[in-house]
Amino acid sequence: MDLPAAASAERSGERTAWLDGVNPVTKIVLALVLSVPLFASIDPVSALVAIGLQLLCLPLTGLPVRTVLLRMLPIIVFSPLAGISMLLYAEPEGRVYWQFGFAVISDGSISLAIAVTLRVIALGLPTILLFGRTDPTELGDALSQVAHLPSRFVLGALAGTRMLGLFLDDWRTMALARRARGVGDSGAVRRFFSMAFVLLVFAVRRGTKLAMAMEARGFGSGIERTWSRPSRLHPRDAMALAGGIAIMVLAIAAAVASGVFRFVWS
Repeated sequence: MDLPAAASAERSGERTAWLDGVNPVTKIVLALVLSVPLFASIDPVSALVAIGLQLLCLPLTGLPVRTVLLRMLPIIVFSPLAGISMLLYAEPEGRVYWQFGFAVISDGSISLAIAVTLRVIALGLPTILLFGRTDPTELGDALSQVAHLPSRFVLGALAGTRMLGLFLDDWRTMALARRARGVGDSGAVRRFFSMAFVLLVFAVRRGTKLAMAMEARGFGSGIERTWSRPSRLHPRDAMALAGGIAIMVLAIAAAVASGVFRFVWS
């Protein structure tokens, strides 16, 4: 792990995980490695193997199981929606169980629906595991020093990321204030849209002030910037990439060996 990251984690009293020593740019590449190959085939085996192998790496991330489940809950709940179109409108194969107009449920459409649902989960899981403990400041350092992105873009994205926590605090504060005034106990839909409009106004005002403050401090100048915390690649990054490639190779190989590998354009 980099010395600044290790020192900050040690000062905060947090227990470091193996993945904390991987460069954030490597995590971005690793997320692509764990996602893009899954688009080559629509089958349940490769997605299941990928999900299983990624969950086996959970101790390396330092994330509690409960945290991962809570963050995966929206994906798990809404992933079947992606399979419904395949279930109803895929090309019929095998035995037909139900038909109404263009909608046909058959053996082929059921297998495709299951495969697509699992694939959505397999595509969302790497992002949660890789970036669940990534500090936005470290990500900005890596994007500027390792990926060599323009500093203006990096600093703007970092400032915007820092504002997300304030939005959540503003939402909770508004909800508590409305409840204290006795106007937050009914009309959930109307309350949601009114609070969303107020939050939008807050966001525009805060964004304008932040942009002016950053311009006044020279963040928008074309002068080459220096960075207080170095961000470099280490052998651990190569190990992480090798592990991600191995996971994808095993997942695709399992689908081919089981005879269910189905190239997406075939």
